[in-house]
Amino acid sequence: MQNSKVFYHFVAFIVVAIWGSTFVFTKLLLLGGLTAAQIFTLRFIIAYILMLGFCLYKGIRWVAKCWQDEVLLAILGIAGGSLYFLAENNAMNYTTTTNTSLIVSLSPLFASALISLFYKSQRLNRIQVIGSLMAAVGVVMVVMNGHFVLHLSPKGDVLAFSAALCWAVYSLLMIYANAKYDTLFITRKVFFYGLLAMIPYFILYPGLGIQQLIGHRDLIWNLLFLGCVASMLCFLAWNWVLKKLGAVVATNYVYFNPVTTIIFAWLILSEQITIYFLIGTLLILVGMVMVDKFNRVEQSR
Repeated sequence: MQNSKVFYHFVAFIVVAIWGSTFVFTKLLLLGGLTAAQIFTLRFIIAYILMLGFCLYKGIRWVAKCWQDEVLLAILGIAGGSLYFLAENNAMNYTTTTNTSLIVSLSPLFASALISLFYKSQRLNRIQVIGSLMAAVGVVMVVMNGHFVLHLSPKGDVLAFSAALCWAVYSLLMIYANAKYDTLFITRKVFFYGLLAMIPYFILYPGLGIQQLIGHRDLIWNLLFLGCVASMLCFLAWNWVLKKLGAVVATNYVYFNPVTTIIFAWLILSEQITIYFLIGTLLILVGMVMVDKFNRVEQSR
């Protein structure tokens, strides 16, 4: 049992590490001429086609047990898919990348608060609250990376908060979905409804940007990585980890997102790492250990 728990945590860390790298690969695609909406849609199309083929082979069910559950899955696809990515990426058009990264990376705070309202069994105790706040402070230090200046922009900041709230709603609803359906079915539905919700957007702004990829092998490889690994494999693994670790403990791994982003930016884009980054990373680690340790204590009672 202990070895299984370690493995679940390892998978959660790897998923967040990969998601942290997506900011860098997405930036390269943006520089290549694709828009944020095109990148999201293309990576979800790739992921959905792969998932659909596998589900056809395995004979996975097509619809939920009742229409209420189908509506729930639609909300999951919109909240954790199209709406989240559109809010996050568009936020950077109106505010700084630092503001956006900082606000979105604090989504575990929103998720913990929202989940505690609906599930008494997953409410944080005093030590866990301190651990979560410590991790949040660590996120601030990592994202700011020694440059403690924020440029307030109401429209952009509201969009970033909206993205964080979307992820909190996704984490909350996944508790119910995981209790009734298997991970493959849920993940395929998330991709389907996430793509379906993008149709009105492309009616207003037509074009998937395929022409931007022709003759650019590096852009194609970046997009394949985002679709096959960061979307299909990571969403599958994340939904599975949410079921195994619980929504609160698993969602706290999102605190690591800016850590891995900066590490990849340092490796690929030669961005600087400061002592504030190291201290912030340590605070995140200690805070997460506190949340997980006392979560196990509560469960053993």
